Amino acid sequence: MTTASPSVFLLMVNGQVESAQFPEYDDLYCKYCFVYGQDWAPTAGLEEGISQITSKSQDVRQALVWNFPIDVTFKSTNPYGWPQIVLSVYGPDVFGNDVVRGYGAVHVPFSPGRHKRTIPMFVPESTSKLQKFTSWFMGRRPEYTDPKVVAQGEGREVTRVCSQGFVTLLFNIVTKDMRKLGYDTGPTDTQGVSGPSLPQGFPQ
Repeated sequence: MTTASPSVFLLMVNGQVESAQFPEYDDLYCKYCFVYGQDWAPTAGLEEGISQITSKSQDVRQALVWNFPIDVTFKSTNPYGWPQIVLSVYGPDVFGNDVVRGYGAVHVPFSPGRHKRTIPMFVPESTSKLQKFTSWFMGRRPEYTDPKVVAQGEGREVTRVCSQGFVTLLFNIVTKDMRKLGYDTGPTDTQGVSGPSLPQGFPQ
């Protein structure tokens, strides 16, 4: 008896939003969400989450450690619109208002295995010094109404931004049935957990 060939493949993503470096700020929390194409659909896990508030470590690194878990599974018929994770970091200003301290996005790694990514973060800037002073005084810094715009290219060229901080993510990626559908992602995709390392010469 022959088995029917699969019509979709699965992408299983787990890991954690590990830590951040924001030298000028403390007591920060992080939100994440996924952005993906029309042919993709989540089948298990959480598409978005919000972490606890963390303070800087007392050692020389002064890292902000969250170790906030990520666990989601997607299905799709083609790789177009491969999922991206969008991060938003928030913390208090001098008046105690929660303001955005950084946005960033990165594609979920394409190949199975364990991956580490460090994402440079940025914030939108006011277009004039008067607006900058007003937003500081009122405790309302410029921010995106929908953080998912960070993962898209449209309109980004007209947005003035300022770089600040980095966030480190750890991913464990498992794919299923991609090879059967004709897609080669490097290591053989598997029914279970793949090996921890990438093939020699594959870009990290």
